[in-house]
Amino acid sequence: MATTAPAAHRCSYEDYEATADWLRSQTEQLPKVAIICGSGLGGLAELLDNRAVFPYRDIPNFPQTTVEGHQGQLVFGTLEGHQCVCMQGRFHTYEGYDVYKVTYPVRVFSLLGVRTLVVTNAAGGLNNSYNVGDIMLIKDHINMPGLVGNSPLCGPNDDRFGERFPCMSDAYDRDLIALAKQTAEEQGIGAFVQQGVYCMVGGPNFESIAEGRALRTFGADAVGMSTALEVVVARHCGLRVLGLSLITNMVVTDYESKQKANHAEVLETTLMRTKDLQGLVRRILAQMTEDPEDL
Repeated sequence: MATTAPAAHRCSYEDYEATADWLRSQTEQLPKVAIICGSGLGGLAELLDNRAVFPYRDIPNFPQTTVEGHQGQLVFGTLEGHQCVCMQGRFHTYEGYDVYKVTYPVRVFSLLGVRTLVVTNAAGGLNNSYNVGDIMLIKDHINMPGLVGNSPLCGPNDDRFGERFPCMSDAYDRDLIALAKQTAEEQGIGAFVQQGVYCMVGGPNFESIAEGRALRTFGADAVGMSTALEVVVARHCGLRVLGLSLITNMVVTDYESKQKANHAEVLETTLMRTKDLQGLVRRILAQMTEDPEDL
């Protein structure tokens, strides 16, 4: 069992432990659910009761978020009977962080006792049957950085987190997906809730027309610049995962089109659907049981 790797920026078990210990010293809350908020979706943290808020700059070893729409703070609290921790803003490789820093919070959450991870993101639609404002339940992903060897699991494995070769064919919990679909119908938003494959690319540029066409050929229904790396680490740690993408724009795949993707459009669309997405997450948690392995 190794705790360090040759890579200069790889984090040690002791780094994660130090961060978890600091958070334990600041709050008595013991979260079982972690929620990572994508661009413009930080309002999910406002749903929590009995909130304790920690800016990332105050947390030992935590990176800082630099993207508009990411507030940059960790919020502990209670939602629908579950003790939760919510990231108002995530980290991306395009900000200059390596894959170890991008996924750093997930291993900290695992050490805190989190058993379920809910990841949300803003994504571009590739599937022609999707519309801007749809919510896609992620059933699988294509991890483009990981496919070319840029994985947070590279380097010596630390068995205290998970096994050397974790399975990803069940990365997104099927029971939670079924619960989310049922909850969307009960909430009356089933008409614009989809289920599909998310593809992660590096960014920060939006995709070229040829790239968008290629990703659709690969089987991707939506594309974004986050999530897959976090999910890989979550599954390595044994967490179950529910992923939701808010389709904020349609990827341009027609050379005759005059449309251009931009971040302002992404944030504008999140405002349009944020209440629906927040309500969906809240109702899912209200009906969600703890991880069966914990019962």
